[in-house]
Amino acid sequence: MVPSIPSDRIEDETMGTAGGLARLGPMTQLNQKEVLIVEDEAMIRMVAADALAERGIVAWEAGDAEEALDALNEHPAISLLFTDVNMPGDMNGIDLARRVHEVRPDVELVITSGATSVASDDLPDQVLSLGNRTQWIG
Repeated sequence: MVPSIPSDRIEDETMGTAGGLARLGPMTQLNQKEVLIVEDEAMIRMVAADALAERGIVAWEAGDAEEALDALNEHPAISLLFTDVNMPGDMNGIDLARRVHEVRPDVELVITSGATSVASDDLPDQVLSLGNRTQWIG
């Protein structure tokens, strides 16, 4: 898992973990926002990550809920999770949001879907609706 990081913040070295994680350079700010994007469609995930990186936000990527939970454990600086509802595996985006809300209540959550309507009753507490296809949990 390699984050999308603003180009002036990447060092040449990588750590020896699976996927070769890029390490933030010495210019890292203590208040730097780190976002985890969970989307099974690679192109959508990459476009979102690149858009955030262009705005100076570190964007980690995961293709399913299991990868997302691993990333949250490995990177405690992640403060926002942006997830699709429909994903492969045993856990969809709503299940992932519930799990993250339990284990990392400090992480803000954005749930979105281009194909599925999400009922507010299906989401964790403190939900603010941002329209028919996007839900914000703060």
